[in-house]
Amino acid sequence: MKAQDFQTLAEAFDGEIVTHSHVKDVQLPDGAGTLALITLDNDLDAKRPTTLGPGTLIEFGTVLEELQRRAGAGEIAAVAVTGKPTFFVAGADLSAVKSITEREHGVAMAQLGHYVFDLLGTMPVPSFAFVNGVALGGGLEVALHTHYRTVSTAAGALALPETYLGLVPGWGGIHLLPRLVGPDNAITVLIENALNQNRTLSGPEAFEMGIADHLIEPDNFLDDSLDWAARIVSGDSAAKEEVESRRSRYADIDADTWNSAAARGRAVVEAKTSNAAPAPARALELFETGQNLSQAESAHQEDLALADLIDTDEFRATVYSFLDLLQKRAKRPAGAPDPSLARPVSKVGIVGAGLMASQLGLLFARRLTVPVVLTDIDQERVDKGVAYVHGEIDKMLAKGRIPSESAERVKSLVTGSVDKSAFHDADFVIEAVFEELSVKKQVFAEVEEVVSPDCILATNTSSLSVTAMAKDLTHPERLVGFHFFNPVPAMPLLEVVRAQQTEDAVLATAFELAKGLKKNAVLVKDAPAFVVNRVLGRMFGEITKVFDEGTDAETADNALRPMGLPMSPFKLLALVGLPVGQHVQESLHAAFGERFHVSANQQKLIDAGIKGLWKKSDDGTLYVPESTLALLDRGSNRSSSEEVLQRTQDALADEIGRMLDEGVVAAAADVDLCMILGAGWPLHLGGITPYLDRTGAAERVNGKRFHEHGIASRP
Repeated sequence: MKAQDFQTLAEAFDGEIVTHSHVKDVQLPDGAGTLALITLDNDLDAKRPTTLGPGTLIEFGTVLEELQRRAGAGEIAAVAVTGKPTFFVAGADLSAVKSITEREHGVAMAQLGHYVFDLLGTMPVPSFAFVNGVALGGGLEVALHTHYRTVSTAAGALALPETYLGLVPGWGGIHLLPRLVGPDNAITVLIENALNQNRTLSGPEAFEMGIADHLIEPDNFLDDSLDWAARIVSGDSAAKEEVESRRSRYADIDADTWNSAAARGRAVVEAKTSNAAPAPARALELFETGQNLSQAESAHQEDLALADLIDTDEFRATVYSFLDLLQKRAKRPAGAPDPSLARPVSKVGIVGAGLMASQLGLLFARRLTVPVVLTDIDQERVDKGVAYVHGEIDKMLAKGRIPSESAERVKSLVTGSVDKSAFHDADFVIEAVFEELSVKKQVFAEVEEVVSPDCILATNTSSLSVTAMAKDLTHPERLVGFHFFNPVPAMPLLEVVRAQQTEDAVLATAFELAKGLKKNAVLVKDAPAFVVNRVLGRMFGEITKVFDEGTDAETADNALRPMGLPMSPFKLLALVGLPVGQHVQESLHAAFGERFHVSANQQKLIDAGIKGLWKKSDDGTLYVPESTLALLDRGSNRSSSEEVLQRTQDALADEIGRMLDEGVVAAAADVDLCMILGAGWPLHLGGITPYLDRTGAAERVNGKRFHEHGIASRP
């Protein structure tokens, strides 16, 4: 077999941006010999990620074949792979993968990757990966196949995100990773991180886990990597002992350890997807069976798994969610004003010092590195808020997620005061106080008295009218909705709300701030509850209503499992807090009427101090206590799971259709994006609007009107 044997595969794909394999010979120091250094580079601008498509893999494989020949002839002493600045390799080219329509092409794509990467692993001289930056999916698998790996302390985004994207690590990652870092660490990378909103590892974290053998500072990363490679090639005993000592931690993996890790993986998949997504389950199957397979046997199973998954509706839906929404639309927000209108922000004020306000303080200080001042009604609250920020920074420092100098700098930026006059030189002030219109109006009236005329005011309201808040301000044009989702560090969505008089410069500043905070902003109309909470409110209303009518709690709460939501409705309500959920529901009911059910039974739970419907028994089983049921007034009309699911689907289709008619967002894709980023809507469903279209809910409720908003023939 040769790489060129796959040329017909490359010809089946149009428009691939090829990542080239540039080779040069480097003389290693201290006479260690010649190292052939491959730099993977698409020769485009620095921000364009390098990816792996069939053309890329064929060129890479052809280069490695020649290097195997040279190594066998004694012409080179080592081979190394690195990437262009900030990128090692960003993984497979999903645009190429999504265009696969024939199963044999899917199998061939998997086989090609295995063939090429195996050339690195079977090189007759030491092979190295110098991981200088992003290494995702197939990119990390390139590194895993080499004999040795260095990683930069500045490298970010090391991961195997395939199960998040509807696939499995199909080029050896499932086989190699557990044998390198242990089964439990492998599950963390393969399953837990991937399904936890695609969490990645930093260079230091990857080194600590054992993925890399040597950690190097970025300033002289390549030269220092070559120096370290020279030590390995020349047989430096200290360098080799360091590697062997680290790897020996997982040299003997017993079946119990492996099975325990697999069980943890199954629990994560159940918790995150309700077992509704095919890719995580297939990855666990490969992981479990792979403990007794050779690398070649495992590769064959990976080939079949990739071919199967590429041919599923779930993968096509995931590609729409990931490429069209998260990679494209999220980066070009519809309706955002010209960025040149944005004003500079050199100081931020936050009204409130509770948990949400403190999370905001940490985010603004860390991401923007500008002074942040928290205010509250007394010094105790202020001190507690500032202490929270400092404590979170200390935790990051302890985990190696932030350098000590950065930690001290960020902590010094966050201060507190009981006097709002501390905002006098702030450019941006956001409130995070109780969700009551009169309270927020009073706050802004007080803030407006002390800030400069150009200071932008923002509200973190989740459901109230921004226009109503601005009504009595001297400068209503400077107020904007800036709605974060909880927990702030984890949730990537920002609903930017334009009130009736919000001016373009204020809006542009909000979008630029969102970018600086590393959040994805979506422009929404000033309508009750905006997008995410309105959709969730309609869903919660249907579930609480069927429960109030007499459907048992287990059926009502689990009926939506086929959607694969990260949390069932009753569990999510308990997490959010029943009083908060009830308040939002009451606001929606006041705005839109009976279609938003307000549960009298939920209020009874609140009045009784009960935080959630479910209790957990000693063996972990969930149940509703008889004492709780005795408090409630319920009917006798029981619905089946199928009836509850369809009823909820129809309700969601109805509400989203209304939102689109009202122009709450620019297009249906923005509803899809908001639900993915703000509510954890599963990628494998391809966005909520195409899902409702596929299930027939759109046709049942809205007919052609639903399709007029752009929801037609999507995954």
